Amino acid sequence: MTVRVLLADDQGLVRAAFAMLVSSAPDMEVVAEAGTGREAVELARSARADLIVMDVRMPDLDGIEATRRIAADEDLAGVKVLVLTTYDTDEHVVEALRAGASGFLVKDTRPAELLDAIRTVAAGEALLSPGPTARLIARVLRSPDAPAPTAGGPEGLTERERQVLALVARGLNNTEVAETLGLSPLTAKTHVSRIMGKLGARDRAQLVIVAYESGLVTPGEK
Repeated sequence: MTVRVLLADDQGLVRAAFAMLVSSAPDMEVVAEAGTGREAVELARSARADLIVMDVRMPDLDGIEATRRIAADEDLAGVKVLVLTTYDTDEHVVEALRAGASGFLVKDTRPAELLDAIRTVAAGEALLSPGPTARLIARVLRSPDAPAPTAGGPEGLTERERQVLALVARGLNNTEVAETLGLSPLTAKTHVSRIMGKLGARDRAQLVIVAYESGLVTPGEK
């Protein structure tokens, strides 16, 4: 299946470089480019993109608000958003994940990593750059002025589901979760799906936020 990609960045040279890279992949095509968040929302509706590579900082409407509007649009329910940021300490990333982004990458990531990230998010996985993401979320969500939680806590989960959630929050994928807990990859995937359903989480990125908000995982834990 060819992944239809929309590129949203206010810098024309950056968009051109990303477009060249994405177009070089046999399983991807660039269907539209946006220079503002507002354009990204409009083109998401008209270009039938599967995934949007979204810059955080853009004029008119920033990437966070654009992501929020896309996630709230029922007609765009299947569209994934991969946020790009200049630094992995950009605290706007947490807002983007809350808004519905499926993950993020820093802009200086290697070309092959960006293509792999697009494939991963388009396939329904989430939470790219897991190490930086976990550290960032831990710091921001445990600050005094952190926003109130937006999803249910893990109280209704079974002990096994809590174990799985804790590992997901530390950046492990389904295969790594399975190996750590002695499960089959399919069982680990089933647990993750059930946890998302119970918590009302859109994807793995939001599971990480829930885990840190609830205190199930704390900064520095291994």
